[in-house]
This record gives sequence, C-alpha cells and structure tokens, in this order.
Amino acid sequence: MMTAHILIVYTGGTIGSVEDPETGSLRPLDFEQLKRQIPELDRLSASVEVETLDPIDSSDMGPQQWVELAELLYERREFFDGFVVLHGTDTMAYTASALSFMLLDFAKPVVLTGSQLPIGVLRTDGKENFLTAVEIAAHRTPDPHTDEDFPTLQEVAVYFGDDLFRGNRTHKHSAEDFHAIGSSNYPALAEVGVNLRFRYESLLRSTSPATLATQLDSNVLVIHLVPGLSSEALAHQFETPGLRAVVMRTFGSGNAPSNLGFVSVIQSAIERGLVVVNVSQCSTGSVDPDRYATGRSLAATGVIPALDMTLESAVTKLMVLAGQHPTTEALAASFRLNLAGEQTDHGKLL
Repeated sequence: MMTAHILIVYTGGTIGSVEDPETGSLRPLDFEQLKRQIPELDRLSASVEVETLDPIDSSDMGPQQWVELAELLYERREFFDGFVVLHGTDTMAYTASALSFMLLDFAKPVVLTGSQLPIGVLRTDGKENFLTAVEIAAHRTPDPHTDEDFPTLQEVAVYFGDDLFRGNRTHKHSAEDFHAIGSSNYPALAEVGVNLRFRYESLLRSTSPATLATQLDSNVLVIHLVPGLSSEALAHQFETPGLRAVVMRTFGSGNAPSNLGFVSVIQSAIERGLVVVNVSQCSTGSVDPDRYATGRSLAATGVIPALDMTLESAVTKLMVLAGQHPTTEALAASFRLNLAGEQTDHGKLL
C-alpha cells in the first residue's frame, strides 16, 4: 500500500490561534508555528504538504472564501490522495455543507477539523483532532479485485472530538464542550477510539466525474418563526430586495401558524418566484408535511419540506443551486434532489 499524499489547508480558527497577552483575545499564528506544536506529524504514515489561505476567524467565512477553498481543492485533486482543512468551529458546518455541494463526486477525502482550545494550550483538543483527521484522510482500502487501493472516505466530512460525520449533516451545538459538533439525523461515518473502524454502509460513493460549482448566490434568507410573529412582519422579510430563496425554520415536524393572513403571505411570495423551504427548528427528526394540518397548509402553498436536512445544509445548498439555476422552477427542482447525502427521504419525495 503506497504512502498517502495529504494536503493540509489552513484557513484559521482557534486551532491555529494564540492568546494576545495584552487583550486576552485569540489571534492567528502562522502554520510554521503550528507545526512546531505538533512534532508527531512527522511520525504519521503519510507525506504532508501545507497551503495557507488568508487566516480569518470562521465568523468571517462566507461564499467568497468557500469559492477560494473549493477551487484550491479541485485544482489539487489530481496531485493529492486526501485533504485536511483546518477551520474555526463556529461556521465549520456551513463550510462543510457548502463544499459538499460545490465539489460533487469529489471521490477523495476532504476532512474539516478544528479545536475548542488553541493548539499551544496544555489541555488542547486540537492536537488529537488534527492528527486523527490526517490519519482519516490518508486511510486507504484495498481493492479485492486488483492490487491497488482506493480512498476509504470519498466525501466532505468533519472530524471533531472522536467523531467523524458527513459534513452536510453537522451542526455546532456547544460553545464549550470538546464534542461540540454533532450529527443528529445521520450516524457517524466511523468509530474512532483505540482503533479506527469505518462504517462502510454509511459512506458516500462517487458515481460520476467530479464537478466544481463556483457561482454562488447568497440572496438566501432564514426566517425563524416564533409565536406571535405577525403577517406584516413576515411579509416585510419576504420583500427583501434581490431575494431568491427563503428557509423557514418551523415548529416541530414542520408546522407554522395556519391563519389565512400568514399563509397568504407565504403563497404570495412563492407566486412572485421565491423558493421557500421548510426546515424544522428541532435538531433531531424530520419535516413531515402530512403529520398535522398546519404542515399540510404550508405544503399546499408550494413550500418545499427539507425532510431531515440541517439549517446549514439547506442554506448552503440553496446558495450553490441558486448560482447555477436562474429560474425558480429549476432551483426548486434541483433542491428536491438528494445531491450529496444531505437528506434521508424514507421513501418520500421532497
């Protein structure tokens, strides 16, 4: 089995930060300093190269940085066996989701990781996260029919706190825990303990040539429903200039107020050409438009149930698809497709 060639892409985040002695806040350090903190890197059974994007706090990550990152990964795809992206935790789930839709059928591992504590801190989680992410990206599976092997992981994933998850299924659920990233609606892709055991039945496999999508449209709005939200306030949000799509965060299994004024605002927006998607505020479970009358009334207006997709996945999927499809019909139709394992349909169509 050949030694895997891994590219580390450093974007910033807590894993590569040091504490400013004057202010106590975290500021980026360069990757050469980071490597000095992890001498074990030289003992991995993989050859490693490093590229550094302009290090920023993950709160500043967005479509522009996603395009830069996706282009770099795609351009280096033929020269490396796998990739590890060091990223801040706050928006890691958004970046992982966006990359999964921008790099369809990538067929090689892209593992995002980071940490809750800077790499130089005594109790840091960054060192283990970093080293295991490289090990995962380098992991190969022998082909039983040939003398060759292939990448075990062939998708965008997040490794954090002993868990490996599909990237577009993740959500940051804690600001303090070392297990800060979770995946409520899809199982972990591997058991990571004394041994690394992949759950092969849960892994995504590429079926088509790799593609790169770099035209994103960020005119996507999230509306979080709360009791007492008036029809007038809702209508005002739907009238945002340039809007292409709206993600409505609904109650429970996809429910919203059923009064005629509220529903008519949504129907009017859809008739004007907006794509409206229904994502539950619950972290676990699925939008089921058939469970309650309030859910059925939304579906009747043309609202698309996102099933068990995360908010991060729904938002970034719409941004990527809106950049590719100028018409409402094409955008809505493409959103209904399961593109990168982001949803579980349980036999239902979106």
